[in-house]
Amino acid sequence: MFRFVFAVALAALVSFSARAEPLNIRVGWVVYTSSTVPLSLEKKDLLKHYGQSYTIEPQNIRSTAATIAALASGELDISTLSYSTIAFAIQNAKLDDLRIVSDVLQDGVGAHASGRYFVRKDGPIQRIEDLKGRILASLAKGSAVDIGLRAMLRKHGIDDAKDVTIIEAQFPNMKALLLDKRVELIASAPPFTEDQELKDKARALFTQKESIGPAQTIVWVARDAWLKKNRAAVVDFLEDSLRVTRYITDPAHHDEAVAIVAKGMKQPPELFASWLFTERDLYRDPNGMPNLDALQANIETQRALGFIAEPANVRNYADLDYVKDASAMLGPAKTGK
Repeated sequence: MFRFVFAVALAALVSFSARAEPLNIRVGWVVYTSSTVPLSLEKKDLLKHYGQSYTIEPQNIRSTAATIAALASGELDISTLSYSTIAFAIQNAKLDDLRIVSDVLQDGVGAHASGRYFVRKDGPIQRIEDLKGRILASLAKGSAVDIGLRAMLRKHGIDDAKDVTIIEAQFPNMKALLLDKRVELIASAPPFTEDQELKDKARALFTQKESIGPAQTIVWVARDAWLKKNRAAVVDFLEDSLRVTRYITDPAHHDEAVAIVAKGMKQPPELFASWLFTERDLYRDPNGMPNLDALQANIETQRALGFIAEPANVRNYADLDYVKDASAMLGPAKTGK
């Protein structure tokens, strides 16, 4: 009898120990300032549940396309996706179980920043119609900023496939292309929009908000089975993520947050101080609530431009109960919209 009781107790202890082991969450991110993860790991005192219910294994992914592949293969548990890649993940990668769980960044909300499209101040482009027949520079075809460019061209009667030549370039190379007069327009986003030489010699012809309206630029996504299996840890992770978001967007902590980013990106703080985590930056919802109406409109624009074949109802791929529970643990915050 004693041996039986001892065996049961030992099994229960082993089971409890297994359950008590923190969940290791493999988290993907593309841009340092577009995810709380790399910054939060430098500010672990804000992560109240870290090491208890979860730990983070951060993975810097080179692109959102690579993120889709990592989610599909099970190499990532949760990651960021842009609005332009969500439909690709669902329709092309067949991730029918993909779930949007939280906001990360929104473009064109209230007085907050929006992506800009620059032309030279001394150049020939005075209005959008002047772009016809010109060479323009964008990110990869079908990316969020590329969709904003093509949508605006079509609004002004310019066929983006026939009336202009659009070349692909990375943000760090855009300024040189424009100022060296190799292109007549570039797409840009922070921190590149804050480059002093660019501001001195170029001007914004239009913004992404003027092109497509408010955009749900980036969201957290994960697969449904993993979310359900690890619900408690996911809520704790999102609670800590929201705590970091509220901290870094609080003006009282601005200098500290900028210093952490500058160190992580190996850049001078002056590059970030005037705009990062302020109204001059993209919007971060302090309750983690994505704008699903904007996201739906963004995807419909994507379809109208021919980048996806089928409609996608984003509400079928959103489960916001996790972030609602996380926000409730912190208490609601003012949205600041």
